[in-house]
Amino acid sequence: MKNTIVLVFSLLAILSCSDPNVRSAQALAGRVVPGSADKFIFDCAPADSDYFRLSQSGDKVRIEGNNALSMAVGLNYYLKYYCNVDYGWDRSCGTPVLPEHLPPVPEPVRAGAKVDKRFFLNYCTFGYTMPWWKWEDWERCIDWMALNGVNLPLAITGQESIWYKLWTEMGLSDEEVRSYFTGPAHLPWHRMQNIDHWGGPLPKSWLDSQLKLQQKIVGRERSLNMSPVLPAFAGHVPEGLVRLHPEAPIDTLGKWGGYPDEYRCLFLDPLSDLYAQIQKRFLALQKRYYGSSHIYGLDIFNEVDSPSWDPEYLAHVSGRVYETLAAADPQAVWLQMGWMFYYDRNKWTPESVEAYLGAVPADRQLILDYFCEKEEVWRRTESFYGVPYIWCYLGNFGGNTFLAGPFSRTAERIDGTFREGGANFSGIGSTLEGFDCNPIMYEYVLEQAWDLPECDWIARYADRRLGGENAQQREAWKLLRDSVYVWNSGSFLGSAANMRPYIGKPSTHTYPRLRYDNAALRRALGLMLEADGMGKAYEFDIANLCRQWLGNLCTKTFDRWTAAYSAKDAAAMRREAATMLELISDMDSLTATQSCFLAGKWIADARDWGADEAEADYFERNARNIITTWSDAGMTLNDYAGREWNGLLGTYSLPRWKSFFEASLQAVLSGDVEGWYEGWLEGVKAFEKDWGEGLRGSFSSRPSPLSTALVYELYLKWSPSDEA
Repeated sequence: MKNTIVLVFSLLAILSCSDPNVRSAQALAGRVVPGSADKFIFDCAPADSDYFRLSQSGDKVRIEGNNALSMAVGLNYYLKYYCNVDYGWDRSCGTPVLPEHLPPVPEPVRAGAKVDKRFFLNYCTFGYTMPWWKWEDWERCIDWMALNGVNLPLAITGQESIWYKLWTEMGLSDEEVRSYFTGPAHLPWHRMQNIDHWGGPLPKSWLDSQLKLQQKIVGRERSLNMSPVLPAFAGHVPEGLVRLHPEAPIDTLGKWGGYPDEYRCLFLDPLSDLYAQIQKRFLALQKRYYGSSHIYGLDIFNEVDSPSWDPEYLAHVSGRVYETLAAADPQAVWLQMGWMFYYDRNKWTPESVEAYLGAVPADRQLILDYFCEKEEVWRRTESFYGVPYIWCYLGNFGGNTFLAGPFSRTAERIDGTFREGGANFSGIGSTLEGFDCNPIMYEYVLEQAWDLPECDWIARYADRRLGGENAQQREAWKLLRDSVYVWNSGSFLGSAANMRPYIGKPSTHTYPRLRYDNAALRRALGLMLEADGMGKAYEFDIANLCRQWLGNLCTKTFDRWTAAYSAKDAAAMRREAATMLELISDMDSLTATQSCFLAGKWIADARDWGADEAEADYFERNARNIITTWSDAGMTLNDYAGREWNGLLGTYSLPRWKSFFEASLQAVLSGDVEGWYEGWLEGVKAFEKDWGEGLRGSFSSRPSPLSTALVYELYLKWSPSDEA
């Protein structure tokens, strides 16, 4: 009898290991907690909806779920709420080490998903964060998405590789196609029909490598029960198509971002037969290389004007676009950004939105309500007139490094959507433009998709950022929630440290909009220092808070300098200028301790994609442009991706401020304050362009060690300035 029982259990183990869901969950555990993966048992039990169940099995923890993704969420729940472990979204966060004896699960815990769709990423993320990622970076991010329950990741890497094949097969030359594309970091805006050509031609080596990378990405995502959202044809065509099809109805789209006419995009009328032919060919070619989840991201009018705002025209266009999708893939679901309904809200009237959406079967659409912490579009469109939609937290513009996020408002709005959002409320997600310095918000939002046991969420978050319970740590995070995380992010956010200096009206769009008392941030930092923690998450938090606090002090200092300049008080100008330059220098040293704050790493990662030195230089220029001037095309996004990064602060921000202070002081001392600023501005624009063209600067691509003592030293050094 005993032998029979052993045999049964052995057979069950073999069968379990043959389940691809179990194998995927086990492999994920091996990557996430490599030293403790064998202490977990995974079971797959099919169900009508996503769920996980934790229980104790001898000295091991059993995680049951209906698929690999649900088991991943169960693993993450255990790590967070039993082990006080926070698994971050990039490799710099490190690999958690669990205790030799895992904390037990005294009573089984079962949790189900409250919504069946959980979306993550934004077209812009692929330019502001991911353009230089290797497979190791993607692997970490995909694991993080799985742990946080994401099952609808945007997957647009490598689409140019497919377009290259299609356009050249249609008769365009290699040069015509590659020069149609932008540089790598600017591809999101090419994909969204905003700009062509800038930063091109795109190297063929890039196209080949991105195809292989995308195959790995979608393969791993599908193995974890995700449905990658792939692109479809939105009407954007290269100029060479006009040569091949002079009869085709191809028009120029409106200007975008201040770019001159030479960079404007061409748009093929969706009502034409050629549109349907290209749609079918592209989706077939894409499926051959990347497979299909039957969910396609396709946005026709993102931040560009429709040829007509007549509701009947809009309905005709959307209906025709869907017909081309359905003809190419009868199972197609059309996913669109609801951003256009917010961004161009004066043009997208309720009547227009209803006509546009109503021309397509509701169950073949999915809308991302893109910026819900700011405005919930579902509330003014009768829940998108019955079309399924996903409530999304945006949270970041440009990858800027500004502490922001309305924690309590976000919680209230998600709760309100569950109560009032209608039966077509289908999911929760995040549409962040760049990975940023506020991971708390994204963890919180994605967790709201699950029906988890109630807890003091912010206290438990504090515990896992430290690695254990501590009164000062909990008080710090509650203070941050109530005093700092009170307002949504916005475009061009930054402190005075990384904005272009100005007199009177800013000559750049980056300017501080501080909506909290900086003393509250200082108190939170002081409490964290008292907690005296250790580990990657704690070190990042104290460095991150200190960086923002010092940046806010720069803003205060510049305000005092501005008053001194208005009074023509040269002594006060010198004093405040010296203070500000020292603050920026200290910020540069502090950010050198965090891998995610290194301009040197950003540039080194870009150069690594070069097949030779010339290509490495090309990629570096593109990497430098996107985080500074954005481009040199006379457009309006200078400093949009404002980042307080080591290397960028020291070699870009600091020289701008130093030359500004010197020029202004000279003007005051000479008594001639007319015209100096305009002259300086022309000079600084030339400096900015030269920096973007500069190559192989002295940037460190590896972080220096961080000690609590360094942050504490800065805290003591600058606290009197904050108290003044």
